[in-house]
Amino acid sequence: MENAVLLSGRGNPALAQAIAAYLGMTLGEIKLTMFSDGENYCQVLENVRGRDVFVLQPTCTPVNDNLMELLLIIDALKRASSQRVCAVIPYYGYARQDRKDKPRVPISSRVVADLLEKVGTSRVLCMDVHAAQIQGFFSIPVDHLFAAPVLIGHVASQGFSDLTIVSPDAGGVERARAYAKRLNASLAIVDKRREVANVAEVMNVIGDVEGRSCVLVDDIVDTAGTLTECVKALLQKGAKDVYAAATHPVLSGPAVDRFNASPIKKVFVTDTIPIGDKSRRCPKIEVLSVAALLGEAIKRIHEESSVSSLFV
Repeated sequence: MENAVLLSGRGNPALAQAIAAYLGMTLGEIKLTMFSDGENYCQVLENVRGRDVFVLQPTCTPVNDNLMELLLIIDALKRASSQRVCAVIPYYGYARQDRKDKPRVPISSRVVADLLEKVGTSRVLCMDVHAAQIQGFFSIPVDHLFAAPVLIGHVASQGFSDLTIVSPDAGGVERARAYAKRLNASLAIVDKRREVANVAEVMNVIGDVEGRSCVLVDDIVDTAGTLTECVKALLQKGAKDVYAAATHPVLSGPAVDRFNASPIKKVFVTDTIPIGDKSRRCPKIEVLSVAALLGEAIKRIHEESSVSSLFV
């Protein structure tokens, strides 16, 4: 990683430290503060002239502060004559607003893409973006990683017999099918109807789950309303036990309380988003690290070598 710099915003410093450890690097120095009126301020304390800089910042809660901080860091780096700036965004906020599904609404994920390009981002590295077409919102290179190798490896290590991978909705079938194929498991789908945002009504289970261990697979766990309703539906259909695996633990609102009250056995998530004390408050939540996966991608991008083997 000669002539490379790894910087971190305040979105997920623990993940940045883990990536730096994997790469054998020290995180670059940066001053990040906030004025009394709420304005973000940053000053890069490293010499970045002519260097390859990677900025790690998930745009998780507080979403707008983390996004603005990322934009300001990138602008500072470009003005400091860095050779290339790669935005490493483990969790891409606003990804769920990827199309006009109602009259007079924005395509917010495109707005974020435009902002990142406008401030001078050279490349984007992200993970399990909610809508794959967001890659096409950029005219700069985008490396889209998947947490599947980490989650699939962990599910496989549990030694489940008669395993069924379950998609919690029709939109996640492709993801669930990929997991089922890698794990040599059967596939089921929960058909649900969502009437309003963050409220899901489970309608039916498609596939055989009776007497089987089921693992619900999703990209984001937000309020956990969908997952906990799916758990009920699967158990009503005779599932032996139910687990969940998801990349991004947003865990907003009543999510932790819902998991504690749910008969779900375990919830496997990654550290793309810091969850603070939520894993302590809910022992069912198990956090797996994607630091090695992101670190390897950063190394290969810097060395101009292929990253395609990581896109699985």
